[in-house]
Amino acid sequence: MHSHGYAALSKSTPLEPFQFERREPGPTDIVIAIKFCGVCHSDIHQTRDEWGGSLFPMVPGHEIVGEVTAVGNQVTKFKVGDLAGVGCMVDSCGHCVNCDAGEEQFCQNGMVLTYNSKDKQGELVQGGYSNNIVVTEAFALKLSSKLDLAATAPLLCAGITTYSPIKAAGVKPGQKVGVVGLGGLGHMGLKFAHSFGAKVTQFTTSLNKKEDALRLGADEVILSKDPAAMAAAAGTFDFILDTVSAPHDMDQYLSLLKPHGRYTIVGVPEKPMSVAAFTLIMGNRSLSGSAIGGIAETQEMLDYCAEHNIVSDIELIPMQKINESYTRVVNSDVKYRFVIDMNSIA
Repeated sequence: MHSHGYAALSKSTPLEPFQFERREPGPTDIVIAIKFCGVCHSDIHQTRDEWGGSLFPMVPGHEIVGEVTAVGNQVTKFKVGDLAGVGCMVDSCGHCVNCDAGEEQFCQNGMVLTYNSKDKQGELVQGGYSNNIVVTEAFALKLSSKLDLAATAPLLCAGITTYSPIKAAGVKPGQKVGVVGLGGLGHMGLKFAHSFGAKVTQFTTSLNKKEDALRLGADEVILSKDPAAMAAAAGTFDFILDTVSAPHDMDQYLSLLKPHGRYTIVGVPEKPMSVAAFTLIMGNRSLSGSAIGGIAETQEMLDYCAEHNIVSDIELIPMQKINESYTRVVNSDVKYRFVIDMNSIA
């Protein structure tokens, strides 16, 4: 099936127009005409091979929303005309212990990522910076027409990446929750924690973000470079979500947790970071990481967002500005997620 979009042909070249073929839809597949696709920082890391192992040519994009244009004869979940989304993965083995538990992202035989990955036949798969996608219905998500479709796109990665650890931590109304970093992930973590009824503190290195943080649901904003403010908050938090992908001192945040408090990392700094053992031991504090959720949890998150009117704050761009947007993402110059209007390449 003919497709077109934008691709990185190597780690050192900008994205450019690219023609390619997708597989013909099978009996359990659906075809989605992509309307919008979010720009995730991981797109930049992978097109520039900053994590290693990148496969080229690469059509990035795993925050995909659009309209179903065709369905296989065994499809039961979707019909032509439905809204549908695709997140970070498009397949898994379907039978290992983790897939059986609804955690396809931890498939023991290897999930198939939406791009920069190979399918079960060994063919390179391509992502959402394109006009269409073919995906098995089991890995497609149903979208509500209640929400702005463009602003829904980042929920497929930034949304589930922050919803999942907040839910796993058992955040309850009245608990004190901290969010470190106010970017594409951080602003979604702030929205979810606020919607769960927590008292939310936004940590930032720039007080220029204070007004936005309060608008998005923060009860207070603490400048992490202010030693007095950080000291005053010591030992008061039930849960802290760390969304920062740059190197930073985790110990200063871990010391803010109450005894038995939990600290979860979703940001991915390029270099390893150290933690003082006593910061964890003296208080029985827990340090954990969290990836995306499984398909069932992602659908749960999307349904929750439809019920509570939660979407991402976005800046809509044409495909032709993708390389400029990458520069701006690296410079933290976006509030808070770029989304590509795929009508621009129609």
